Amino acid sequence: MGTPYFPGCTLATKAKNYDTSGRAVAAALGMPLDELPDWQCCGATFPLATDNTMALIAPARVLIQAEQTGADKITTLCAICYNVLKRTETTLRKHPEQIERINWFVSTDETTAGQTYTGRVQVTHFLQQLRDDLGWKALGEKVTQPLKGLKVAPYYGCLLLRPPAEIGLDDPDQPVILADFLAALGAEPVDFPYKGECCGSYLVVNKPDVPTALSGTIVESAAKHGAQALVTACPLCQYNLDVKQKGSSRGVPVLYFTQLLAVALGLSSEARALDGHYINPATLFAQ
Repeated sequence: MGTPYFPGCTLATKAKNYDTSGRAVAAALGMPLDELPDWQCCGATFPLATDNTMALIAPARVLIQAEQTGADKITTLCAICYNVLKRTETTLRKHPEQIERINWFVSTDETTAGQTYTGRVQVTHFLQQLRDDLGWKALGEKVTQPLKGLKVAPYYGCLLLRPPAEIGLDDPDQPVILADFLAALGAEPVDFPYKGECCGSYLVVNKPDVPTALSGTIVESAAKHGAQALVTACPLCQYNLDVKQKGSSRGVPVLYFTQLLAVALGLSSEARALDGHYINPATLFAQ
């Protein structure tokens, strides 16, 4: 039995290569991801008005679904979904009176009648499972094609780490989880000062000049420090950093960490899912 898995809307649509490579590496490592049945959107952003319990209904439904499987944890690949679900879990643990309101609401809904949220399930990111459940040493031992000589800059962005009191995945100022992951694959992690800076996020919708400028600074900094590629766990970050370089002949490929892992594990081209990038990352692994 695998871990209940919440893909989220973006991985089911625009970032299918992240979902494909994620499921493939999880299966290859003996850590299969079992997609939740009939899942719904988590809400995409954590509500700022946390006293409004109704704003937590969408992510709470996902947690309820996970509890219905009997598991004690749920995992996701999308940093945005992870942020929303983890902060919802943390908020409801601190404010049990909101759990009562949510349970009242879902118990009166025909589609969720009889279901309740107990707070038992823990939200994890798949990177966290690799670190805490498998371990970097064990991961390294499963690598069949070490990424020796490949210089990769880990880009964390905002939502994988902040706010630290609610997320708690890593040190928000000096994170190491992606760097340790890269080292386990045999790659050379490239430290650079913009690894935790915002890429512009959703401003790409109504103020595209902002993420264009921010993403440009991030990519240029990584390249200046010697990176041949960037790696991330966020589909929106991947898009913003990648699309900024559209049309460039000397761009820096921006990959999902699962794609790099698929390469290091020697998985098929289908599992690597390296298509769909503005800057083609396949050239990094050409023999």
